[in-house]
Order: sequence, then structure tokens, then C-alpha cells
Amino acid sequence: MRRFAVLASVVAMALGSAYCSQSSGSSVLAPSAVDVSAAASAAKGGGTAGGGGGKGGGGSTGGSSTLKLVMYTDVNGDGAPNYGDTVTFDVSTTVTTGPIVALACFQNGQKVYAGQGAFYDGDPWPWARYMTLKSTYWTGGAANCTATLQYQTNRGNVPVTSISFDVAP
Repeated sequence: MRRFAVLASVVAMALGSAYCSQSSGSSVLAPSAVDVSAAASAAKGGGTAGGGGGKGGGGSTGGSSTLKLVMYTDVNGDGAPNYGDTVTFDVSTTVTTGPIVALACFQNGQKVYAGQGAFYDGDPWPWARYMTLKSTYWTGGAANCTATLQYQTNRGNVPVTSISFDVAP
């Protein structure tokens, strides 16, 4: 019984931690399924990166990987990320079976948003894949964001590739 109580506490803390990684006020809504990664994201400074090449940087870790920004909710319908929109990512990689995407957004050099979600089957917190572009530190305005595809090892996170994109106010 003691093991069950400890396990339940660990699961509760993990769930709380995963929920807190989302921005405040985020909710999961029906997807608009507008993939802005290739055209709009490239026009806004993002794009896909594979292996070690590609826009947005990223170092080679062997294998191939792509990371694309996908609009989940597009509040104003312009097809591009804006403050308050919800985004997710299209992830493809042969480098790992446990890909994670970490998203960080900055205004004037200050981090105003940080979130991450796992992009593999069986992830116990699949809602963490949907990231709403706002937080208690980011109450409005434009920002520059970087999404990094990575995986975990016993020595820490290993970045695979990344993309950057601008968020309009």
C-alpha cells in the first residue's frame, strides 16, 4: 500500500508539472489543421531543419529529422502564429523513439514562455503537445520563439534540430 501511495504522489506531481509547463489559460480545442511550417513559417523566419542543415539551425545527430510548426487554433484566421493562438508541431525523426519539442519565446531578450511536449505514441500527457502562445509573463505583444526537437538521455537532453518563428501581437 505504501508503494501505491508513493507512486500516486509521483504521478500527481508529474501531471501537475506537465500542466504547469503549459501557459496559463490554455485549453485544447478542435484543430484548425493549418500547417504553416513550409510556406508561412519560412516567410516569418522559420522552416524545417533536418539533420544539421536547414533554416533554424540544429546540429547533426545522425539520422534524419524534420520539425514543422502547425497551427492548432488560429484566433484571427490569418494562418500565422499570433499572441493567444495555440500551436503544435509535426515531428518526424529517425534519431529517437521518444522525441520531445521544447518551445521558448522571448520579448526583448527576456524569456516570456517555456513549454514542452512529447511527440510519441504512449506519452501519458498528450495535451502538452498543444502550446498556447501566452503566459503570465507574456501578456501581449510580439515575440520570437524557438522550438527545439530533442530527446532525453541519462546525461540530459540532446538537441536534434530547431526552428524559429515570429509571433505577431
